[in-house]
Amino acid sequence: MNTASLLDAIRVVKENERFASASYWDAARKIQNPAGRFVFEELSKFEEYHYERLTALEIALEADGQFIDYQGKEFPLPPVLEVPAVKEADQKDVLTIISQAIELEENAKKAYTELAEQIDDPRGKQMFERLAREEYRHYQLLIEAYWSVSYLGDWRWMM
Repeated sequence: MNTASLLDAIRVVKENERFASASYWDAARKIQNPAGRFVFEELSKFEEYHYERLTALEIALEADGQFIDYQGKEFPLPPVLEVPAVKEADQKDVLTIISQAIELEENAKKAYTELAEQIDDPRGKQMFERLAREEYRHYQLLIEAYWSVSYLGDWRWMM
């Protein structure tokens, strides 16, 4: 993949990360359950982190054509609540929010996987593979949240 095409692709995924971060922040304001709010606030921060690292990559590639080292980040699960959590007032709205987030994460994983397949540089390949794994982890977390809210009526994690 030539540098110009790569930079164009990075700009697209950066915009996707910016959009996801804003969407998750908005979702966190709509969700009443503290665990659900925590998840979407953390997802928003995580996607902002991706945006910042992709910006650093874009700058490095423009400056000297070199990939940056990407260490990645772990997603913190919400604390276990000892008291019963607030039930969501409108479960259908919450499930719609989670479904939209699942789709964003699925698309992000696919985009990063495709980029990794087109990169020869080991650091670049490693970065995009790691980004794909992180997005897949978010996807799994959201699938579990969807199931939990749908069938149990609240936010729980088995992971």
